[in-house]
Amino acid sequence: MLQRWTTGQGYAIIIKFGGTIQCIMVKEISIALVLLLTTTLQQVRAQLPNLPDPVAALIPQPSSMKTSPGQYLINETTRVGYGGKDSLVIQMAEELAEFIKQKAGFPLTVTPSIQPLYNMIYLQLGQVPDSLGKEGYILNIEKPHVLIKAKTHAGLFYGIQSLKQLISVDVQKKITLVRLPLVQIVDKPRFEWRGSMLDCGRYFYSVDFIKKWLDYMAMHKLNVFHWHLTEDHGWRIESKKYPRLNEISSWRAGTQYGRAEHQIDPNPHGGFYTQDQIREIVQYAADRFITVVPEVEMPGHSLAVLVAYPELSCTGGPFKMPVIWDIQDDIFCAGKAETFSFLEDILSEVVELFPGKIIHIGGDEAPKKRWKECEHCQARIQEEGLKDEHELQSYFIKRIEQFLQTKERSIIGWDEILEGGLAPNATVMSWRGTKGGIEAARQKHDVVMAPNEFMYFDYYQGEPHLEPHAIGGLITLEKVYGYDPVPAELDKEERKHIKGVQANIWSEYIHSPEKAEYMAFPRLAALAEIAWTPLARKNWEDFTRRMETQYKRYDEAGINYSRSAKNVRFQTEIDTLANVATVTLRTNSYKPEIRYTVDGSEPGKNSPLYEGPFPVTLPATIRAQVFEGDKPAGKVNVRSVLSPATAEYH
Repeated sequence: MLQRWTTGQGYAIIIKFGGTIQCIMVKEISIALVLLLTTTLQQVRAQLPNLPDPVAALIPQPSSMKTSPGQYLINETTRVGYGGKDSLVIQMAEELAEFIKQKAGFPLTVTPSIQPLYNMIYLQLGQVPDSLGKEGYILNIEKPHVLIKAKTHAGLFYGIQSLKQLISVDVQKKITLVRLPLVQIVDKPRFEWRGSMLDCGRYFYSVDFIKKWLDYMAMHKLNVFHWHLTEDHGWRIESKKYPRLNEISSWRAGTQYGRAEHQIDPNPHGGFYTQDQIREIVQYAADRFITVVPEVEMPGHSLAVLVAYPELSCTGGPFKMPVIWDIQDDIFCAGKAETFSFLEDILSEVVELFPGKIIHIGGDEAPKKRWKECEHCQARIQEEGLKDEHELQSYFIKRIEQFLQTKERSIIGWDEILEGGLAPNATVMSWRGTKGGIEAARQKHDVVMAPNEFMYFDYYQGEPHLEPHAIGGLITLEKVYGYDPVPAELDKEERKHIKGVQANIWSEYIHSPEKAEYMAFPRLAALAEIAWTPLARKNWEDFTRRMETQYKRYDEAGINYSRSAKNVRFQTEIDTLANVATVTLRTNSYKPEIRYTVDGSEPGKNSPLYEGPFPVTLPATIRAQVFEGDKPAGKVNVRSVLSPATAEYH
């Protein structure tokens, strides 16, 4: 606590810290300030317990980071300073001060300053090399002060995100210690598209949750929110011109929750985002330097529209809103002029709501059955001199692209848009593996990699019997982290077209915000490091070490993240002659303490500690669990290994 009184001879400064009161008399305010800060910090250090230096555990890992011994202490006299009069920089300074207040329990003064002063966290635009680009920053934490500087507001924002991660709060002897490691960071992202997709077409998430999702993205330095807004099973964009989309297409009678068709939740589900809500979310994202890319599906995944406007189909309907997860045969009719009139009207509304330069138009999983039987579509094929229905889809996509170009927008679509010929300026999102992305890059088209075998976070992330129901597949944290978005098959020039990488959350079996968080985290942290960190700086073991701190951040943020990385996985090698199996136990966590049993009992803190592969006589049942201290950190996993004779018999 600090107070100051002026006297006839100078200044009297009263310092109260930890129950001790001191009065300092000085003649000059500049001297007073330096003495005040120095004395206060000396008192803090004198009362510090023997704590180790804070750990610099950043996610994603910076491009370059050097650490020094020691620490920087934030206390009640620390100020947040900024250079210039830029209103956005001032806002960032105020928000940073508020963040520290929430962490530390005491307010910090925010003040303009022409340079970083002693015991100041200073934000500065400019005076950085051009090589840092639009999103790079420099963060220096030294004992005199903290300096964050960048060429742009986005870079400054990312530097602040790193600073937030580095803050360590400890309470010792009733004193709150807010500490930073001493680091020198020079950082910029590897890719310009660092994306996260959330499927709101199948499951409608609230505005509040979308904002949380954007906060989580900002925390990981992700910058593209791919918002999947239309689907066979729901339309989520308010349309002023076509109100039946809001009245009819946004609701369905039930939701399939299991793989069997009879597993239907009979409660109606749906909703749509009003245009005002969309504008609010787009601005919320922009404040976090996130671009929102809306997806309006076409020509397939459009049954919800056809229920309300059946005249846009090949058959004329009638149709019902589906409740079963399946690909629908009924899609937009490519032969009718009114189809394109409708889509141009809708896209005109969309571009007014989303100022970003890219619109996702889907283009995937569009069965051609109806087109083959439709007189309008066949007539279109003849009129345009097209070879088949695949070229008709290419015509469809190219026509939409041409319209959006009149609105100064570009398109991105799933890799099916390659079929029949790629639209001239289209970006391809490669989801059916990497083949589509490779093909597009070789055609000199930009690519975002989102292959389902690495980037579909609706897949299981651990052994299915330990996990909530998912659509299938298995993508562990380690598998995500091991993915490189730049295919080795591409040459130097082709690789320049790989603009980034994206993880997708499809919501067929994700019916709550809590489960969406569970499926996304911690895998989204691995995606963030793929997208941001130079390939040479990636290291799996170090990533798992830093994730131990990240899990604590998730706890503090209230994120319902998965602990699957701490579940034990088994590997067995059987010696058929000796009737013995060698068992290896692994996790996706850092230096885990694994306890195991082979006697049928549950693992406990006193069970054998796993120190390396061990033999068991067959048949055998092994139970294993990760412990942190005396407490279990993961679930018990069980594996029974039969003797070769028994296995052959079964």
